[in-house]
Amino acid sequence: MATIMNLFEAFTQDKLPREGGFIITEHLEDTSRYARYEIISYGNVKSIYMVEADGLVFQADGRKIYVLFEPLNYSSKHIEPSYRDDAHRIPYRLSELEVMPTKRHEKIMIAKEPVETYTSFTIANETGLNTSYIVTKDDSTASVILGFFEQSFWKTLNTSRTDARNACDLMVRPLEMLLKPFVE
Repeated sequence: MATIMNLFEAFTQDKLPREGGFIITEHLEDTSRYARYEIISYGNVKSIYMVEADGLVFQADGRKIYVLFEPLNYSSKHIEPSYRDDAHRIPYRLSELEVMPTKRHEKIMIAKEPVETYTSFTIANETGLNTSYIVTKDDSTASVILGFFEQSFWKTLNTSRTDARNACDLMVRPLEMLLKPFVE
């Protein structure tokens, strides 16, 4: 069974999978329910090290998909996600996202295709409500990641359970593309 644990705790306990794994970063705002998530698969690891001012640096190849939760009161809905300010930006235009309206007229946006990262990427230090998790590689990795998102949408972001499940259904295809290069 795939396991999920805090990324930075796993690093300090020397439990990060060196052969590759999956990282979920959760960026929540304390002033609204706006949320930005990244799911990263990594492999071909050369090294993993901490830079105190920045975070955890992975010298590895990776693939990322992004997920946004846009509450009803978000004031910059009219701006493409790729042109928003740093706290709200993801590298996609609306046409590159599956946009699912919820029963409360909020939006869950899921990337249709992963973004490639070559040579290295950094996971920023945890601050405020921002958290990062590591998920180990296993046959159950996809179900563990989808279970995390269903719970996060439902309990953390307070969407209906039906909306949370429907959003996870939309995540299956992009998640398969993310997992594929690192499945044995």
